[in-house]
Amino acid sequence: MSKTEQTSAGTNNDNPDNSAALEKIRDESSTEAPERLEHPVIGRSIFLLAIVIAVSHLYFNTFSTLSELWTSALHFGLFGLLCALAMPMVRSTTPSTQRWVFGVDLFLGLAALGCALYLIGFEDALYARGVTFSTMDWVVSITAVVLILEFARRTTGWFIPVLCIVSLTYVAWWGKYVEGLFNFPGLSWETVLFRSYMGGQGMLGSIARISWTYVFMFILFGAFLVKSGAGDFIIDLARCAAGRFVGGPGFVAVFSSGLMGSVSGSSVANTVSTGVITIPLMRKAGFPARFAAGVEAAASTGGQLMPPVMGAGAFIMASYTQVSYLTIIGVAALPALLYFLSVAMFVRIEAKRSHAVKLEDEYTPTLKEVLKDGWHYLLPLVVLIAALVYGFTPTYAAGIAILSVVAASWLSSKPMKPKDILDAMALGTRNIITTAILLITVGLIVMVVSTTGIGNTFSLMIADWAGGSLLVTIILVALASLILGMGLPVTAAYIVLATLSAPAIYNLIAQSQLLDLMNSGNLPEQAKAVFMLAAPDQVQLLNAPMDKATALQMLAAVPDTFSSQLLEQALSPHAITMALVSAHMIIFWLSQDSNVTPPVCLTAFAAAAIAGTPQMRTGFTAWKLAKGLYIVPLLFAYSPLISGDFEEMLRVFIFGLFGIYAIIAGLEGFLEHRLGWSLRLLMFPVGALMLWPHGMLWIDGAGLVVFLVLLVWSSRKGRVAPATV
Repeated sequence: MSKTEQTSAGTNNDNPDNSAALEKIRDESSTEAPERLEHPVIGRSIFLLAIVIAVSHLYFNTFSTLSELWTSALHFGLFGLLCALAMPMVRSTTPSTQRWVFGVDLFLGLAALGCALYLIGFEDALYARGVTFSTMDWVVSITAVVLILEFARRTTGWFIPVLCIVSLTYVAWWGKYVEGLFNFPGLSWETVLFRSYMGGQGMLGSIARISWTYVFMFILFGAFLVKSGAGDFIIDLARCAAGRFVGGPGFVAVFSSGLMGSVSGSSVANTVSTGVITIPLMRKAGFPARFAAGVEAAASTGGQLMPPVMGAGAFIMASYTQVSYLTIIGVAALPALLYFLSVAMFVRIEAKRSHAVKLEDEYTPTLKEVLKDGWHYLLPLVVLIAALVYGFTPTYAAGIAILSVVAASWLSSKPMKPKDILDAMALGTRNIITTAILLITVGLIVMVVSTTGIGNTFSLMIADWAGGSLLVTIILVALASLILGMGLPVTAAYIVLATLSAPAIYNLIAQSQLLDLMNSGNLPEQAKAVFMLAAPDQVQLLNAPMDKATALQMLAAVPDTFSSQLLEQALSPHAITMALVSAHMIIFWLSQDSNVTPPVCLTAFAAAAIAGTPQMRTGFTAWKLAKGLYIVPLLFAYSPLISGDFEEMLRVFIFGLFGIYAIIAGLEGFLEHRLGWSLRLLMFPVGALMLWPHGMLWIDGAGLVVFLVLLVWSSRKGRVAPATV
């Protein structure tokens, strides 16, 4: 038994209800049927099918020459069959009903696989008929759409199937009855079904391709890491780094959850796997139970923001922006670190306020011991990053990293044997069932948005509501993200919001950079030529610096048809690329907030069950601790945190770190000692000075000096007269 397992076991003994709560959360967070997985025949069949799917997808991503459409169809068929077997249509405790339900599920799963094989066998015949549906084409297309909606209902609930039905009927039926901007003349049901299934858009489009390439390979990589024992190493490493500090268990929760979440790709799974260890440790150190649960939920939510293995949304972002995955994880590193440090600041303040103690009786390993026993767990991550830097595609890099996990395990005392490898394949495949079904289903919504042009309409509408204000636009997107997050998983919420609102945010960020060039009189000559067509009588004004009002007036005179051309001529390719990445990164971060924002916050609910605290109150605590999800995206929009050179990024990071710390101190009314109301209110403008994008270093420095003076004063006062709880 590892040191982490020993600690976990000891912790669970201190809280007898903890194991039961953990099992309850695992059951509630998984839609798989335990009775099927444990059945000697059905469970074995699911296990073997999962291995077959893993092997086939490894083949698809390495040596296969099948077309993307056929591969996506097989991806749908295989995961449809696995979903039908592992996740029953209805739950029942009656043996006779279970047998009847299993028979129906087996039929539906085979039907999904049959639909995939039909497309592969009869695609050429469809095009030979001039894309005119035969009777079987109608039957197969309708069956495939109905099946994916049913599988989505099993894995994620009713929200996504209902949204898909509304979207498809809008295109084929009721869109023509809508007046105004959202009027759509309509398409025939034959065209809608062709685009939904047979035509390589909808279910089998780009989102499905992302599912069977990047997402599958990286989740499989994470499963191999977990199976090899990397989870224990991550927690031990975090305990070694932070366990000896006052309130150390809180820091352990933050950093271990960040590292584990990067591998697991699921906030709820991350909360369950690490929270059973970290939450009881935090309570034993003196943290309030609700705060301990909130820390775990907030930290686990940030796991999908942490490179090198981010959530599925990062791969979709790479596809949407056509920016390499290596570039995305490169610019995401500092913001992710900023988020986790912001949660750690809450931990530090609460540790001082609650008089949290060091757990001297708990065994805390030394760095030398941890690295001696588990240094080989770092090799796969090094191999992954090296492969990406060398130029391999993310899928090949993930494949090489998977092999390196097996190879690295042979450097330990517990090498992975063939059974462990098969178990890891089955685990990874089962872990992706929900994500695969979700991404295939969301492809229907993306198809509708692209077919109808509703995305551009929605972006224009947001820009109109916001009055051209980037800040108001971000607030509107944050509200939309929160509402969507109540019914959609994080990845689906990001896809929908990115499709609808990313163009609006991108245009506003790019236009702000254009206005800066016009204000400074540095507009390139080729961009002036575009203004020559729109406002020839005012072109001479562009030869000198101008005020913001004049620049806005001239920009408003440029027709919408020339806007994109103007941005391309005025801004460098790097600036345009990073404006696009910034827009998507803002939405990606905001889409994470549904995990910790009441009334629906599954990650916080999972942590509450382990801590034994009220769910809703825990949710509000987690929401408070995750304030970085709202502050850091503003830095994407208004500062060079991800778009500047390294010096600019580091400067924004450092001042942003202390700025967030000041704002947190103002919110909590505590630093190293309790703050009076006057100092508490002072913290907000001090933090704003360091966060505001004024571009003047001396103002940032002034804010930092004031904050450091208050920090030193608070620290000395806390040592002289410790604050009471």
